[in-house]
Amino acid sequence: MAGQCIAVVSGKGGTGKTSFTAGVGSALAQAGRRVLCVDCDVALRNLDLALGLTDKAIMDFTDVAQERCALDTAAVEHPDIPGLFLLTAPTRSRGRPVTEEQMTAMLDTARERFDYCFLDAPAGLGSGFQLAVCGADRAVVVATADASSLRDAQHTVMELHRFPTGRLHLVVNRVRKKMLRSMHATIDDAIDRAGLPLIGVIPEDDGLSLSLNKGVPLLLGSSQGAAAAYRNIARRLEGQRVPLLRIR
Repeated sequence: MAGQCIAVVSGKGGTGKTSFTAGVGSALAQAGRRVLCVDCDVALRNLDLALGLTDKAIMDFTDVAQERCALDTAAVEHPDIPGLFLLTAPTRSRGRPVTEEQMTAMLDTARERFDYCFLDAPAGLGSGFQLAVCGADRAVVVATADASSLRDAQHTVMELHRFPTGRLHLVVNRVRKKMLRSMHATIDDAIDRAGLPLIGVIPEDDGLSLSLNKGVPLLLGSSQGAAAAYRNIARRLEGQRVPLLRIR
């Protein structure tokens, strides 16, 4: 059976798209799936840091899409999480940009090689966003619980109308219970505002920044907090029914 490609998007920066991609990708790989994480943020890439694979990749997704090298050559496997691969973004724009046709063809190859391919889109709704979603099978909109982020999530959803019901999901990230109380907000409000079904709630977790500084994926050192939320979301993507994580 062919794999699926999932675009991870947000209307603004700072929502935690890259941490989500690394965390859920790691969880699926630890569950025995072959997972490719693609950093689509040209010149501002950070997915290599979140996965602990800094300076490991030589070729990038533009090299593969424009047929300068094969996907199997460019994708770098994590040394400590078998089945987890990174296809990074270039550090700067060069030559002609990748077309949607080239991106779609590359993702067709990825579906043959991997169970899941996560596309970490750049923030905003520009050309990088369009490239990340053009060949995806489904999309996850990552937002935080504040009003401005949820408004941006609404705008993002309007750009994702081509995805059918059941193929577009919301993740509410960096949630603190005290913050929700002070804002008189609930997760239900977040769902209503964004207009999307919820696939996960991720708590604020200081362990994320610590793991990033150490260059070690969060799931290699934690089973609580955000790590538990990523594992739950991975199980939901696999079709399992898992209760939402309680935010303490």
